[in-house]
Amino acid sequence: MRRWRNPSLWDAIATAIVRQVIRADQARIQHRRLRRTFGPRLDTPQGPIHALPTPETVAGLSRDDLADIGMAFKAAPLRNAALAYIEHGVKWAELPGGRLVEELQTVPRIGPWTAGAAAADHLHDWSLYPYSDLAVRTWAKTAAPDVDWPTDEQRFAERWRAITGDQLGPITLFTLAWGARHAGAASP
Repeated sequence: MRRWRNPSLWDAIATAIVRQVIRADQARIQHRRLRRTFGPRLDTPQGPIHALPTPETVAGLSRDDLADIGMAFKAAPLRNAALAYIEHGVKWAELPGGRLVEELQTVPRIGPWTAGAAAADHLHDWSLYPYSDLAVRTWAKTAAPDVDWPTDEQRFAERWRAITGDQLGPITLFTLAWGARHAGAASP
């Protein structure tokens, strides 16, 4: 399995926002709609693809524009993030992981989960990922059913941190990648 670093901080932020509070399969559908409706079309030998719309494009979208594709709930956070990225993106791209997570949380409607997921995706530092996340809990339980995993987030996070030790990032990434590959069997 491979998981590549997302070279675009804007893409990582917007993708994390699209993933907020919904199942992964629904997030994939919404992400595809956003790209196909508002993103630039690129013709490839395998057929057309659509990139994520630029922050300038997203900043110019109305709530109704996003509601038309089933993303009214994401309109404010996407627009807030786009405006903040236009202003601070260059500075953010130079920050170390912990500082980037802090800075992203200054944007309205970007909380710790979204900031951590975006920073992990962009920096490829999966120790920044919010590892008490439902996906990590689900795939850890599926991959290691004999472990007595705590059911609440805080206790799971403490147990996960203790088990992974100095390999927190790689094991979190492996668990998420393993789960994405096996999502057909069970889904968080």
